[in-house]
Order: sequence, then structure tokens, then C-alpha cells
Amino acid sequence: MEPRQVNIGILGFGVVGGGLYRLLLKNGEEIERRTRARIRVAKVADVEWQRERPTYPPAEIRTTDALAVIQDPRIDIVVETIGGVGVALDLVRAALAAGKSVVTSNKEMIAKHGAELFDLAAASGVDLFFEGAVGGAIPIIRALKESLEASHLDLVLGIVNGTTNYILTRMMEEGRPFEEVLAEAQRLGYAEADPTADVDGLDARNKLAILCAIAFGLRASVESIHTEGIRSITPTDIQYAQQMGYVIKLLALGRRHDGRVELRVHPALVPRNHPLASVRGSFNAVFVHGDGCGDVMLYGRGAGDLPTGAAVAGDVIEAARNIINNCRGRVLCTCMADADVLPNEEVVTSTYLRLRVADRPGVLGKIATAFGEAGVSLASVIQLDTDHHTAEIVMVTHACPEGHLDTALASIEALDVVKALASRIRVMEQPAD
Repeated sequence: MEPRQVNIGILGFGVVGGGLYRLLLKNGEEIERRTRARIRVAKVADVEWQRERPTYPPAEIRTTDALAVIQDPRIDIVVETIGGVGVALDLVRAALAAGKSVVTSNKEMIAKHGAELFDLAAASGVDLFFEGAVGGAIPIIRALKESLEASHLDLVLGIVNGTTNYILTRMMEEGRPFEEVLAEAQRLGYAEADPTADVDGLDARNKLAILCAIAFGLRASVESIHTEGIRSITPTDIQYAQQMGYVIKLLALGRRHDGRVELRVHPALVPRNHPLASVRGSFNAVFVHGDGCGDVMLYGRGAGDLPTGAAVAGDVIEAARNIINNCRGRVLCTCMADADVLPNEEVVTSTYLRLRVADRPGVLGKIATAFGEAGVSLASVIQLDTDHHTAEIVMVTHACPEGHLDTALASIEALDVVKALASRIRVMEQPAD
């Protein structure tokens, strides 16, 4: 059978768009042998072509007019790698309305506008794929949509931001403070000049909204997800965590509770014997539990030109197969309802706390009384003298509703013997044997 040519247009030729182009160029013949599709990059749009890049497409297929790519009747698949929800969203809407299948790695767009875009794709009878939006090279979207579809999934837990994992890994291994490691990550290209989306947890929040939609079939607004970043993590906390048998990671967690769903992004003390504890550097991993599949973890590079480009390329190949076999539009939105998100004050978890207090008799008793009155019990307490005037107390609570802990800490911080609540970090439960 003679291979059929499928033409694609790439919108945005930055890190991901460039990685996709390089992979298709390098592995095009092998892809053709496997799929009987000759995937040809027919147009590439970018706002400017002056900046240095590892690879440049030929001048005859370059353009600065993204809409011209969408309107080109030769283009079968539009690949969006611009990012954000401004121009990119308008272009994807236009591409779907024009009857083009769309592949995107835009996690913010899918998290905030996925349902609308899937409706547009269904109305036009075309495909919308977004594997590259979560986890880089990790095939988590396809695994949840296909391989694990028969299981009732009740937990999705992951390290889904490579920048923060790189920073926390360096802080743990070298004992350096956050600001110093962040500056290094920016120099090396692991962190953006404006690192807000990564270090404040917003990138992980968008990815968790996508995972919730696919794993649980529930739509959750990103605003409903409790989100904290890593700016407040110190080498002191990392050291104490290690002494107690934990490592600190930024986690994205989704869990089902009798018709409701718990969704949160925040740093956590992860037990050293949990598989996620060994995920280092810029790698990502997603841990899933379901009634049929049991525990499953997918691990790999979470960002970068080739890892994310590989995920996008996989979607391009799938979209091309559907065109060749005349079966576009078979992948529909799997969201069944809006998520009833558990309020944060009802979330039950144990917590690591570090307090600076006056170094005098009776302080621990006052603090313990405040915890007891709020219904919070302590699993462990360590008192460390720091000088003749101030002592540091490190404690871990038993699991309790966050609202109870909020009440206790409000009373504790009001005590004249308490100088500061230095740290509050949730503790991930030990894995079941």
C-alpha cells in the first residue's frame, strides 16, 4: 500500500514546536514505515524568525501569519505550541471550526477551555489531542483514556512540574536556599525568567485539572483547586524531613471521596519508601490507583524540546492515522459532570510544623493545650534549643481536618510565648503494604 501524505501546520516554533519538527525530520522514514502516513510539515508560523534556534524550517514554509496556516486547504492537522489562552485559544477555535484536527501541548488552554474545545471538535467531526499538556514524554493521558479506562480510579498523585522538582532536588542534595537554586535553574534554562507559574504551583494546578477530568470524568475549575508553591521551603525543613524519613516534593493530588473529589497542589513530606520520593531533577512521575489496575506509576522526562515534542508527535501520528482510516472525531470528551470539590477545611491530612518559641518552662504545655482544644493530636514532637532566648519546636500532627488545624494554629500564634510559625507542610500518608 502506497503511503498517504498528511500535511501539518505548526503554530509557534519555540521549544516544543522546534522539538516536534526535529523529531519528524529525523524519524520521518521510520514513522512512515510504521503508519503508512507520510507526515509532511507544510507550514510553520511564528511571530518572528530572527532569534537563534537549533533548527530552522526551509524559508518557503515559514510564515508570520498563523491564520494563513489554518486557512490553507492543504493542511490536515494544526499543531498549536504557542501556549496561553489568548491568541492560541482563538487560533485553535478557528482551526476546529475550519475542520482541521488539532494537536496541542497547551495545558492552561485545555484545563480552562477543554470542554468547549471538545464540543467544537465534535461538531466538526475532527480530533483534538493533548498528550503533551501533562508530563512531557510520559504517556499519561493516553494511559488514562485507554489502557486504564476499565478501572475505577480513585487516586491520581504526581510530580508534574520539572522546574520545582529540580529546585527541591538541588536544595536537598546541596543544602542551598530556594532563591539561590532558582537563579541557577534560570541560568540553565530549567526555569523561566518569570518563574511564577512553576514555583507558585499554577502549572501543576492546570495539569491536575486535566488529570481530574480524564481519570475521574469530572470537570473542575482551576480556581477550585487549593494551590501552594515552594517559595517558603527552606534547607532547614528539608533537613528535618530527611531526619524523619521523608523528602519534600511539590505534589498534585486528586482523590475521590463518596461522590466528592479532593484536589490540591502543595509541597508535602513524602515517605522515603514511596516511589515518588526517588523522582529527582527535572523528571516527572504520576502515580495512579484503581480497583482493576492497582498501583501504577509512569515516570519520565517532564519537559523540554524533545520529550514534549515526542508526546506531540505521538498525537500527530494518531491524528494522521484517523485521517487515513476516515475515523476522525471518535475521541470525545469524557467529562460526565462538574466536580464537587471537597473544601480545604474538610481535607484530612497530617502536617509537619516548625515553631519558634520563647525558651522558657511551660511553653510546650500551652501549645499542647491549644492543639487539644481544637481536636488535634500530635504524633511526634522535637524541641531544639537554638540560643538562650529562642527554641525551635518541630512536630508532626496525626491526621485531622485542616479546619481543626487552622483553629489550633490561630490560638497558638496568639500566644505571647510563640514568636513565629516558621513552616507548615503537609505529610503524605505512608503507602499501604
